[in-house]
Amino acid sequence: MENLVKTSIRRATQSAAALTLGALALSACSAPPAENSSKEAGKNYTGCIVSDAGGFDDQSFNQSSYSGLQRAEKDLGITMKKAESKAKADFTPNLQQMMTAKCNLTITVGYLLSDATKAAAAKNPSAHFAIVDDNQIKADNVKPIIYDTAQAAFLAGYTAAAQSKTGKVGTYGGINIPTVTIFMDGFADGVKYYNEQKGKNVQVLGWDKAKQTGTFTNSFDIVQEGTKATNNLIDAGADVIMPVAGPLAQGTGDAALAANKGGKDVSVIWVDSDGVETAPKYKSVILTSVVKKMDKAVEDVIKADLDGKFSNEPYVGTLENAGTDIAPFHEFDSKVSDETKKEIEQVRKDIIAGKIKVESKASPKS
Repeated sequence: MENLVKTSIRRATQSAAALTLGALALSACSAPPAENSSKEAGKNYTGCIVSDAGGFDDQSFNQSSYSGLQRAEKDLGITMKKAESKAKADFTPNLQQMMTAKCNLTITVGYLLSDATKAAAAKNPSAHFAIVDDNQIKADNVKPIIYDTAQAAFLAGYTAAAQSKTGKVGTYGGINIPTVTIFMDGFADGVKYYNEQKGKNVQVLGWDKAKQTGTFTNSFDIVQEGTKATNNLIDAGADVIMPVAGPLAQGTGDAALAANKGGKDVSVIWVDSDGVETAPKYKSVILTSVVKKMDKAVEDVIKADLDGKFSNEPYVGTLENAGTDIAPFHEFDSKVSDETKKEIEQVRKDIIAGKIKVESKASPKS
């Protein structure tokens, strides 16, 4: 009798276990993937973007930010709306257009949109905003997306100094604003560090960090001004040039191509996006790029908002979190020595570790 009871208990236990496993299996089969859940939630969500005057095909920060919204549309299933500005006068009406469209979150691209974004956020407190390259707005419904690009530009400056054959490198900006000068500060400091480490005297044309003065085109949309500024730097002896002027980099690319056809050896350091990917026409002259991962940041901010986790705490891209960096050398890879590559990697590690202090008046303070 005792054996019979034990056998009955064992069989009952096995049957219960089998039922439990079966239920778990059915539950696993019926549970939708997390991606599908996000897409389901995204059906009732509208993500929007307003460009500055550079437009969404500027091969720079507008284009990269817009790419992030496109990725969110694909990955998260949201509805996407956009408004392209042709001039500063378009900022306010374009933002109003987004509010009329009942956007859940509106991305505005660039420091110049700060005032218009601040006003729209104040008038529409229930709407969420994120602004790329600006940290002036203090509001519960505005999230800054900013980058300590001085760190990556430091690497670019070191690279430029190492690659220069004339002993002169150059940079110029579109407008003298913090999101421009932060690149120029880092670039100049990278060249200075190279000189200190190597006992060299590579000169930086177009920017004096100490005086905070240099060459500016006072435009982000007249490409010919970029060509003119670049030709002036080439004529002064610079053979590696970093334009910090949005679409005007195309003018720099044109000038470099023309100079090289004439027998010179000029290369370009692109900014904001990987120029080889966004402006392949100039891939033969692009040494590297100082990249801001704006596309990833935009998608991440939208995903957080979709998940109910929006906050006004700034997103700050650094070398440490890979929010900013220099791009691969692409066609210049064989022209950059293994020694220089190792040195650049060590500089990156030292910046992240705090052994090298990269400082700019324009660096994010939060």
